[in-house]
Amino acid sequence: MTVSSRFKTILQYAFIFAVTFLLIGLSLRGLKGENKLEYLNVTWQSANKGWLLLMAVIAMLSHLVRAARWRMLMGPAGYTPSLANSFYSLMVGYLVNLVIPRGGEVSRCYNLYKLEKVPVDMSFGTVVVERIIDLLCLLTLIVISFAVESQKLFAFVETLPINLSNSTNRLQTLLYIVVPVLMVGAFAVWFVKRNERVMNFIRKTWYGFREGLLSVFRLENKAQFIFYSAAIWMLYFLMSYTVLKAFPSTAELGFGAVLSLFAIGSIAMAVPLPGGTGSYHLLVPQGLVFLYHVNSADATAFTFIFHGWQTAIMILAGAISLLLTSHRVKREALISEEQ
Repeated sequence: MTVSSRFKTILQYAFIFAVTFLLIGLSLRGLKGENKLEYLNVTWQSANKGWLLLMAVIAMLSHLVRAARWRMLMGPAGYTPSLANSFYSLMVGYLVNLVIPRGGEVSRCYNLYKLEKVPVDMSFGTVVVERIIDLLCLLTLIVISFAVESQKLFAFVETLPINLSNSTNRLQTLLYIVVPVLMVGAFAVWFVKRNERVMNFIRKTWYGFREGLLSVFRLENKAQFIFYSAAIWMLYFLMSYTVLKAFPSTAELGFGAVLSLFAIGSIAMAVPLPGGTGSYHLLVPQGLVFLYHVNSADATAFTFIFHGWQTAIMILAGAISLLLTSHRVKREALISEEQ
């Protein structure tokens, strides 16, 4: 990496973290007039720890099912990594995602390569398939959420600072995005065609990537894959439900509120910030206040603790998985040396 590209990378992450801290600062305004740390501590003390522990169990179960589904996708390409190693790699990916937005997708593939020698380009193709399937599931749940809580959610969207009424502005925005992309794309094609080594590398990478993409069509048990996909998102839904039940200010909210919270939270988590930090803390409290008239301070404290508890689970599981990966890799290296 050149000095120039390293500097650009540093600037990029500095900007990401600056936006993250700005959004967190804005969200903390919901605790105005309070000692913020003290209020968060009081809210934590009032939480039902049984529900929070149940949420942690459900979270780990959802990650285990996701690892099993990922493992299925690699089967048609001739690779059968163990469920344990697939799980460790997934959790390491989640850990990296907390620091580098979207960096976990590559890191989990590299982690699996260290453990099972599964080619990174092939496993990354399966990750892309996963993301496409997850996007379809997420869109389905959002549609269901808007169908069940349509009046409230549409009213909430109208309160957001997004102006989509001017078609001319929309066209200009589209042109600002499309034209530079086409120019960069044309330059990339010209550069690749003039460089044979780059062309060969792209062909090799694309072959492995294509194998991963096509794996879903070669699955022997497609029904099991569909079941895993549905189970993952049902478990995510149950996580939201258990956390709502854990706090006095949200315990009485029904399944409609869980759907709304899930829809708003999923949109917030899609923002390319570390673990959705900042965007989640800003949008979810607004939704709770506007849709269900939860006290602003309670809504803000609830969101910080919910997200913090989720993040703590990922950090703990990811750190343990990283240590176990390191131990297994060293053990395999010692066994190879002895042979």
